[in-house]
Amino acid sequence: MMPSNKSVSDAPIFQFTNCRILRSHQLQREDLWVREGKILNPEKLFFDEKGSADIQLDCKDSIIAPGFIDVQINGGFGVDFSLAVDDVQSGISLVSQKILSHGVTSFCPTLVTSPPSVYHKVLPQISIRNGGPHGAGILGAHLEGPFISKEKKGAHPEHYLSTFESGAFQDLLATYRHLDCVRIVTLAPEMKRSSEVIQELTRQGICVSLGHSVANLSQAEEAVRHGATFITHLFNAMLPFHHRDPGIVGLLTSDQIPARRRVFYGMISDGIHTNPAALRIAHRAHPKGLVLVTDAIAGMGLAPGKHTLGQQVIEVDGLNTYIAGCTVETALEAASLHPAQLLGIEHRKGTLNYDNDADFLLLDDSLRVRATYIAGERVWSQDTFTI
Repeated sequence: MMPSNKSVSDAPIFQFTNCRILRSHQLQREDLWVREGKILNPEKLFFDEKGSADIQLDCKDSIIAPGFIDVQINGGFGVDFSLAVDDVQSGISLVSQKILSHGVTSFCPTLVTSPPSVYHKVLPQISIRNGGPHGAGILGAHLEGPFISKEKKGAHPEHYLSTFESGAFQDLLATYRHLDCVRIVTLAPEMKRSSEVIQELTRQGICVSLGHSVANLSQAEEAVRHGATFITHLFNAMLPFHHRDPGIVGLLTSDQIPARRRVFYGMISDGIHTNPAALRIAHRAHPKGLVLVTDAIAGMGLAPGKHTLGQQVIEVDGLNTYIAGCTVETALEAASLHPAQLLGIEHRKGTLNYDNDADFLLLDDSLRVRATYIAGERVWSQDTFTI
């Protein structure tokens, strides 16, 4: 224990030492200072408050990275977010607790294409909340469908797909009924009336993602001009790249993106959904837009076998993850900074900048999670790792 000046706050000051911090796109050998759930500027502490740490913690040469933000996760550990059950909250709570060990400190529970009755029952039960010892924070729901293409429906059930009719945004409201907790909507931009729907969702602060679509590049560019900022699992469930019309994939290098607007794209980096070479092509074309997502289903964390995805049954045969040759910094930012920027919360989460929420991970050199912290509090750690 060291003496500390408490003129500003009585809360204890924690100093995490013997670590490499991801800051300004680089791993830097610095200490991390935390007070009252926020990352502290040590210079202000020393010079303005004449203060010092109350508690020093030896991180044993860990990498410290911002907590991961998963903007597309359909469930896990036997829980399927797209099932109309009476106690949605307990399922979300179970997943939010279990994903702490994977380094996820906040997430968007994702619903796949479902009948309106499911949205009407499930969405009122999803509430945005901060993370903590109880589990990762909930940033809002990601609604993937039902306004998507039949040709590119993937695992989404065709008989629940919808189109925008004369009501456009009113059709969407009738389907979902509740938008208070909604953060992202994935839709196919080639659908008629989609432009006005994109504009209205964007106006309400909801992120629009393009996916499960046969859109050509000009349709995708028009959607971006109207406010779309994300691509749902790039390459999957969209037209393959073609040099005459690259489709949605072409947004990565389009010169028609409005000034000061960035298009982000989700990637399932497991070596199966996307070949590592395709992942490298996307990353080299547009590195600042890469957002790693799990797209995990109820079977995540369970033994191989049959598991649900909304109204469908999916066969799980082992689990795989894969990172295709890029720097450690790039991989970590794709799971933290970029999703935070996509959701417009980078002033609070996704970096280790001063005054941001102290949501962070201690990782070993192989990027295995040693410990997870939310608001400066340890919420999970390996049995063998103590600091």
